[in-house]
Amino acid sequence: MTTIVDAHVHLDLYPDPYQVVRECRQEGVYALCMTTTPKAWDGTSILVGDAPRIRCAIGLHPQLAFERKEELPLLLRLMWETPYVGELGLDGAMPVETHATQRLVLTKALERADELGGRVVSLHSRRAAGAVLEVIEQHADRNLLILHWFSGTASQLRDAAAMGCWFSVGPAMLHSKKGRALVAAMPRDRVLTETDGPFAKVKGRPLHPRDARRACSSIAAAWDMSEAEVAQLVVSNFRRLGEYAVDRRTDGGP
Repeated sequence: MTTIVDAHVHLDLYPDPYQVVRECRQEGVYALCMTTTPKAWDGTSILVGDAPRIRCAIGLHPQLAFERKEELPLLLRLMWETPYVGELGLDGAMPVETHATQRLVLTKALERADELGGRVVSLHSRRAAGAVLEVIEQHADRNLLILHWFSGTASQLRDAAAMGCWFSVGPAMLHSKKGRALVAAMPRDRVLTETDGPFAKVKGRPLHPRDARRACSSIAAAWDMSEAEVAQLVVSNFRRLGEYAVDRRTDGGP
């Protein structure tokens, strides 16, 4: 059975999250579970429990950063508990009055990640790829930065790859011609599959973590590889990410 990697999913936001976690355990899915606010951290950690292949990230989503900005100190305090951070980033589609707060949250979180010796960080960059790259550039050497569902330009993709960024791509992204063209140019040793479920949908149905494997066929076509080869490479990449995370000590305190 093909091993499945879902490097960006919101398990706590499914209608029956405990059932989805049980299915991930039964099917051997490797998953990196995002949180959208720091206050969701405790509940999401309980949800995942001791699932051996699922890890939780602590985040403050850019679409919520302005209204939940009082949770920024909690985010910074909790970041020592896990080597995974997400979802963070910038969203250019949000009202202009929220942009400064989004940028503040992202900057402060990356500075904290630097202090802690580096973190795996999953980044949102919708309509804000250039601004995200500007903020993360000085933090790229200390952290493993994953651009989730990247939709910037080809030039911005080259800049991100030159910084050492990773990329997570899913079935919804690969439905578009632009998405497939971007994947074709991504560094193969830094690409992961994702779903962004339950937000992302295909044909009106929220993607389940097992659906991450559906991305492999589009990636295989873009790279002129077999689906099996792509799946194997994605698993290898995810294991390298895990090794990086293990090397980041989380003992100590805020």
